[in-house]
Amino acid sequence: MAIHPTAVIDRQAEVDTTVQIGPYVVVEGPVRIGAGTNIRAHAYLSGWTQIGENCEIHPFAVVGHFPQDFHYSGERSYCRIGNRVVIREGATVHRGTQPESATVIGDECLLMAYSHIGHNCELGKGAKVYNNALLAGHVEVGDNAIVSGACLVHQFTRIGKLAFIAGGARIGMDVPPFFMAYGESTVVQHNIVGMRRAGYCPADIREIRQAFRTLYRSGRLFRAAVTELAGTVRTQAGRELLAFLQAESRRGFCAAGKSSRSRLRSDGSSDSDALAGE
Repeated sequence: MAIHPTAVIDRQAEVDTTVQIGPYVVVEGPVRIGAGTNIRAHAYLSGWTQIGENCEIHPFAVVGHFPQDFHYSGERSYCRIGNRVVIREGATVHRGTQPESATVIGDECLLMAYSHIGHNCELGKGAKVYNNALLAGHVEVGDNAIVSGACLVHQFTRIGKLAFIAGGARIGMDVPPFFMAYGESTVVQHNIVGMRRAGYCPADIREIRQAFRTLYRSGRLFRAAVTELAGTVRTQAGRELLAFLQAESRRGFCAAGKSSRSRLRSDGSSDSDALAGE
């Protein structure tokens, strides 16, 4: 174990012998830190927090501190960080509000500089939250979803697996898996690039494309479109999308919007110009 002499480590903490802890780090309370993790200078870890193996926590990150919630009154709650998670400079991850509840960050997540993960959020494996993005309490983010820079995500919102949220978006409604959103809770198209990179086959991608058209381009009421999908999906991706749509939603689902190609064409540009702009 390599602990800098200026670091302050609580006697209640459990730190693996392979952990590295840099200058002026503060570990307060019964924090548990797994093998191979590197805690860099000036980071602050507190509370009933568990850090997995081979994580990187960068300067001035705050992990496991009190939730920013008036309902919190000091009871025991948790912050659980998976394995191989990277938390960059100044990012904040707060523990749960209700007694025995938890904020959970899955394996291989990336939280970039000054991002905020509020109390009771749950991030799936490989989720990425970019610089200055802010997730309010009780937000759920699916596996390998991307929340781009400076996004604002309302409490109790769900963001599905492999969803992509464009920079600066304000998301106050659920974003279905495999779809792309921007602006004010607006879905514009399916995430074909993300699906290809994730190894989905052409049949999966075709079904998600058709599902997008059924949900957002057919003119049907949203729930009627979901009912129609229930009788047509055949692939694993389609079933994952349907399960998300049929689960309880506290915020409702994002509305339809135009893709960048459609917006360019509506401005009078040619198809070739639109393609060049994407």
